[in-house]
Amino acid sequence: MKNLHPGAKWIFRLSTYGIFFTILFFVGFFGINFLLDADAPSKYFGNIGMSLITILILTIILGEIYAGLAYQFWKYEFTNTELRIEQGIIWKKYKSIPFQRIQNVEIHRGIIARIFGFSTVAIHTAGYSAPAYRGLWGMGASGAEGSIPGVSIEEGEKVREFLMAKIGKKSGL
Repeated sequence: MKNLHPGAKWIFRLSTYGIFFTILFFVGFFGINFLLDADAPSKYFGNIGMSLITILILTIILGEIYAGLAYQFWKYEFTNTELRIEQGIIWKKYKSIPFQRIQNVEIHRGIIARIFGFSTVAIHTAGYSAPAYRGLWGMGASGAEGSIPGVSIEEGEKVREFLMAKIGKKSGL
């Protein structure tokens, strides 16, 4: 199975920072005040500036751990009949997309992807209907059944050409 482009860690990293910072911010400032007393932040963090530094450091540490693991456990491969995708750290998700169901293949490059030199390949299939969600930083699959985020630009073009050739064979073109 193939891994993603190393630059894809930035997508995992940035989305994780946003999520963890929001969670830690609310837990740190509001949770302690409601559970203990109004002077709790100064007792445990010293002052508001110190608590922001603590939250920022925890966010970076948790974000780096999550980004590394998410990158490490996101894999894909092509077999003779299908595309197989495996992802997930704690809860694993396995997806198989038969070539015969593929209708269209798109390549997306958001701002972060262009900066770090990678693409997302979106694979649309017959009979699949999903909401048009682009995800954080424009890297979502836009209603596609399958997507391969964070492949190099060259690899993305190769995947698209390979899948389009499979589509052409199935339709007799």
